[in-house]
Formats: sequence, C-alpha cells, structure tokens
Amino acid sequence: MEAARYLYSVASTGMAEKLGNIGIEEKPVYTVPYRDIAAVIHSCESRPYETDDERLAEEWVLEHAYVIDQATTRFGTVLPVSFDVILKGDDLAVKDWLSRNYVRLRQELERVKGKSEYSVQIFYDYDEMASRVLRDNPDLEGLKSRLEKEPKGKAYLLQRSLDMKLQDLVSSETSRLADRFCSEIKQLTEDLKVEDRRTWREERFRGKKLLASYSCLVSRDNVERLGEALENIDRLEGLSVRFTGPWSPFSFVSLEA
Repeated sequence: MEAARYLYSVASTGMAEKLGNIGIEEKPVYTVPYRDIAAVIHSCESRPYETDDERLAEEWVLEHAYVIDQATTRFGTVLPVSFDVILKGDDLAVKDWLSRNYVRLRQELERVKGKSEYSVQIFYDYDEMASRVLRDNPDLEGLKSRLEKEPKGKAYLLQRSLDMKLQDLVSSETSRLADRFCSEIKQLTEDLKVEDRRTWREERFRGKKLLASYSCLVSRDNVERLGEALENIDRLEGLSVRFTGPWSPFSFVSLEA
C-alpha cells in the first residue's frame, strides 16, 4: 500500500509535536508544520476506514473527534476536518499541501480564532402551546365550551373543526417564534446556520416537537450572553431549550481543497 497520512485538523502552531497514541485505533498522532500552521495527522495506508460494523464505525468517529478536541486544547485554534480524509504520500506531501493552501488555511484560522461552535435546539410541547393559543382566541374558547352541550355526532364534528383550527394557529405561532428567536440569537453570534435535526436521546425532550435548530459560531465574549438569552426562552410556557458546546467549528469550516 502507498504511504498516506490521515488528517484530523489544521492547527495554529508552527511546532512539530507528538500528541501521543490518541488516534484512531491508538495510532500515534503528531503535527507536520509549515510556517505558523500545522497538520494534525497519523501515518496510515492509502485506503479509507471502511467497515460494516456500525459500532466500530461509531468508535472511529468518536476517536477522530477526540483527537480534534485534544488539538484544540493544546493549540487553541484548529480547523477540524471531517472523518476519513486521507492525504496520499508522506510528511513531505502533507507539507506541500499546507504550502499550496497556506493563504486560505491561515485566513480560516484567523476567522475562527477565539470562536467555538454551539448547538441550539428549541422544542415546544404541542398541548401546552395549543392551550396558550386557545386562551388567546375567545372564539375558539367559545367553540370548546359548546362541545359538552351538543349531541355526540355534532360534538365530534365540532371537535375536529377545533383541532384543525388549533393546528393552524399553533403552526403560525411556532413559525412566528422561530423567526423571533432566530433574530435574537443571530445578534449574539458570528455566524448562524439553520439545521434540521429530528432525533434526541435526552429524556426531557422526548415527545416534544422541534421548533428550531441552529448551529452557532460564537466568540468567547458572547457565550454568556447567548446562554442568558436561551435561559429566557427556556422559561417561556411550553418551550424547552437544548444548548450544547463548545465544539470545534465543524459547521463553519470547509477544507474541500
């Protein structure tokens, strides 16, 4: 097999350093510097990490992320690379790649310096949101009060009509809130991307609906203010906020070259 190097990230350091056997499958990780930047790599063969074993694949991805976290702790600013990016050749080939892309890589490192990625999801409880909407609409409240007085067949039709109107109003209200929250959160970030994530492991969010999901690039100076803004949203009736990070800025860095 041709020699190759597995790439974890590009770091803001000009030093050749050994990070230890912390790589995928305990491979020794080290840096290859060029001027004031360096590639964080391990030596490998020129073939991808492929497996049908989902547990092993997940383990590889976690090990990949761990190296990036360790590089961030050590060097401060890094450009994270997605899983399974392999450069053909030896350390000289890596240095050549850094040389050819130096200007862009240096600019990207400066752009994300002092910033981290945070994940924000806002959930709503449909029943609580519907109750709130109902209180704000006297006509619907009147329709609800009629249900117990009507014959069974008519009451069923009235209930269906009430449910459909509530669904429309809840949809309008959640869209309005999503626009409002996006505007508020965006003011506290360097960059923001709207995401579409639908699965959650945390028990407190099960059974709730996703109102909005964002990936946020946040400077250190604004993290506390963002946390306070999200706490205010979390206190609103029927709403819950999931706020995680800091992460390396995966969503805001592209190293396609």
